Amino acid sequence: MTSKEIRQQFLDFFKEKDHKIVPGAPVVPFDDPTLLFTNAGMNQFKDVFLGKGKRDYSRAADTQKCIRVSGKHNDLEEVGHDTYHHTFFEMLGNWSFGDYYKEEAIKWAWELLTEVWKLPKERLWATVYKEDDESFKLWKTVTDINPDHVLKFGKKDNFWEMGETGPCGPCSEIHINLSDDFNNPKYVNAGVPECIELWNLVFIQYNKDEKGKLHDLPMKHIDTGMGFERMCAVLQNKKSNYDTDVFSPLIEQVAKLSGIKNNSEENKIPMRVIADHIRTLTFAIADGAAPGNEGRGYVLRRILRRAARYGRKINLYQPFLYKLVDVLVNTMGDVFPEIKGKKDFVKKIIKAEEESFNTTLDRGIELFEEIVAGLKKNGSAQISGSDVFKLYDTFGFPADLTKIMAKEKGLTIDQDGFNKLMDEQKARGREATKEKFASVNININDLSSFELAEDKETEFTGYDELKSEAKIIGLKKEDENELIILDRSPFYVEAGGQIDDTGKLLVNTNELNVVDVTKLENKTIHIIDNDSEGLLKNGEKVIALIDEKRRWDIMRNHSATHFLHAALRKILGTHVQQAGSFVGPDHLRFDFTHFAKLTPEEIRDIEALVNEELRNNYPLQHHRDIPFDEAKKMGALMFFGDKYGDRVNVVQFGNFTMEFCGGTHVTNSSQIGLFKIVSESSIASGVRRIEAVTGKGVERYIYQQLNNLKEGNRKLEELLDIKKNLEKEIAELKFREKLEQLDHILALSSEVKGIKIYKGKVIADSMDELKLFGDELRNRMSSGVGVLVARINDKVGIVAVVSDDLIKEKKLSAGKIVGELAKIVNGGGGGNHHLATAGGKDVSSIPAAIGKVEEVVGHLL
Repeated sequence: MTSKEIRQQFLDFFKEKDHKIVPGAPVVPFDDPTLLFTNAGMNQFKDVFLGKGKRDYSRAADTQKCIRVSGKHNDLEEVGHDTYHHTFFEMLGNWSFGDYYKEEAIKWAWELLTEVWKLPKERLWATVYKEDDESFKLWKTVTDINPDHVLKFGKKDNFWEMGETGPCGPCSEIHINLSDDFNNPKYVNAGVPECIELWNLVFIQYNKDEKGKLHDLPMKHIDTGMGFERMCAVLQNKKSNYDTDVFSPLIEQVAKLSGIKNNSEENKIPMRVIADHIRTLTFAIADGAAPGNEGRGYVLRRILRRAARYGRKINLYQPFLYKLVDVLVNTMGDVFPEIKGKKDFVKKIIKAEEESFNTTLDRGIELFEEIVAGLKKNGSAQISGSDVFKLYDTFGFPADLTKIMAKEKGLTIDQDGFNKLMDEQKARGREATKEKFASVNININDLSSFELAEDKETEFTGYDELKSEAKIIGLKKEDENELIILDRSPFYVEAGGQIDDTGKLLVNTNELNVVDVTKLENKTIHIIDNDSEGLLKNGEKVIALIDEKRRWDIMRNHSATHFLHAALRKILGTHVQQAGSFVGPDHLRFDFTHFAKLTPEEIRDIEALVNEELRNNYPLQHHRDIPFDEAKKMGALMFFGDKYGDRVNVVQFGNFTMEFCGGTHVTNSSQIGLFKIVSESSIASGVRRIEAVTGKGVERYIYQQLNNLKEGNRKLEELLDIKKNLEKEIAELKFREKLEQLDHILALSSEVKGIKIYKGKVIADSMDELKLFGDELRNRMSSGVGVLVARINDKVGIVAVVSDDLIKEKKLSAGKIVGELAKIVNGGGGGNHHLATAGGKDVSSIPAAIGKVEEVVGHLL
């Protein structure tokens, strides 16, 4: 059977058993921040098992995309080196929510395996939890399995738990022994390829409390998971999952791209790794993840770089992974249409990431080889933590990639040393941000040095008011500053990218400046920069007043980040995730995951969409202190790695943006005014940064641009003047060069009746320039007649000059001379006695005209 037929037969089998065939969940669980990737079919039903949700069906079956690359379920090390572990795999599963239980689950599993798929019963084994006598008995009564093939195992192998607490229960696994020694129990649960697990039946019947005690659940559930790729290998009679039609098209394409046949074990491993990893990358990116520096993004980056490095082992030096996406879509796109719809997008991300890593990969490999050579020379077998860190920090080699490369050389790595250096780097990063109160030399570690009147948390009033009546419940003198704790305060303490409020404390008629605030044990500490002169004491009533204009500017920018985030996801794609932010009064900064520089058109579209939505006058819907699960059901945007309590705040503007957020915001989107992006840049591989302004910030930006324009115009005028002067100088220089033509003419004079004649053809760009030549010739000849002829724009230009003495004594006129010569070139002209010009159409008669000069002058004499 083909893999498609196997998958469909599983679903059809359970459909006939009254199961609803449901779609699998995305492989990126954006609604569960505790989970990197969907790693089991039960993930989407977790709320049912926890008793927090329900479905309109009690039986279900599906095929679920799963990724296992971290934590308890981490198959990365085995991928490619054995025949049946993968980072991405399909899990076929069936569920019962308080409907059928152990008997049906066991009976139907046996029916599908032995009656529908005809697996040899003598090779099948079943394992049960050592205390689960019910399942042990059922296997022997409701199936015809060899009773000796039913084995009991301990908690490690046959007891399933969702977490430290919560739903759990025994499980029963079905194994197949593919060896000749198929009646030997030693292979079961031994982790050997001769005997592999095919199907796990989990019986969820207990709830585990904080003390580890098990309590019976009011409803018992069934949760099963079958390894699809393993089942395909068994049913297609293949020794390896990679030899099935699930993987063979990918491996054939890898072989084609590399020009290397998949016939040696040395070549098989890289091809298997690449075929596996492109599946993980394609499905994860299609479902909204993207390579990055943290969380699931870094997992994908590690996988891609691991695959790229294995490509080097089979002569693939240029980006190649993205070329495999088409093959995967052709084989799996009908079952998982999301990869077909996102195909081009997935290819762009993978190619960009490959190109980025390729620039450092070869240099990193060179350094690695140098390190290995040094170790062999010294007789060492371990790569130091500092070298592993250098490969990571300088060349982007994840530690597990270096570990694999080291293993291939018979070496190990100093993982602890590497971890220590990573911790030190993080510590330096924290130190670089500086102690928040360094500017006022304040270090607040605990409240022991405070004079506390009441030990209570400060109530935050800043969502609803900018001025609050309050009471001092704690104080402390710190050098030139006073630290004040209030029972209630509108001052926002920096969190979530939004900076602190500043303002004043009003004590009677006195104003004290609040220059900063911090929080300790949920008490807001207000830092006063001037001496209160004994005004402040515990129990004193004060008015806490924040800088209203500054806060409004901050709120405009904070709300705008939510609109920007939503616009980015709508225009660039749902792979966009917030990677950091800064919200101040004069501007906002928003970091986000994306694989390429934004085009001018994308920036313009994002900006236009934000402004269009702001003008919709969305009122703020501030869902405060609501249960976390309720916020999830609302569809509020949340991301892996963020820490959420049992109760949260959600900020919503219309249907355009809804996010988990504890910050302060405008009450209507129109209060933000105009939104303007001022810059877009890269801050790390796969992470972009937008800086923008709103409200008064846009006004300042416009004035700045106008001033820049005025300054630019002034500089432009200066440059134009400089340009004009330079052009004049250049023209004069060129003119001087052209005047050298006159030297030849002055050196070759002729005579008519004792009068010297200077004549010749010259190169001139215009009649004006030809006249200048005439002036210069007249100045340089002491006495005589000069005639210069030039071809200008395919016409004839003539200038004639006569010295003053000949005008006076011989009555010669340049106008008469040029008039006679013009007739020869089919033209006309004239002028005064000392200089005259003429033009003509017949350029072929220029030599004739020059030859007639002496005759014309002689005739006039």
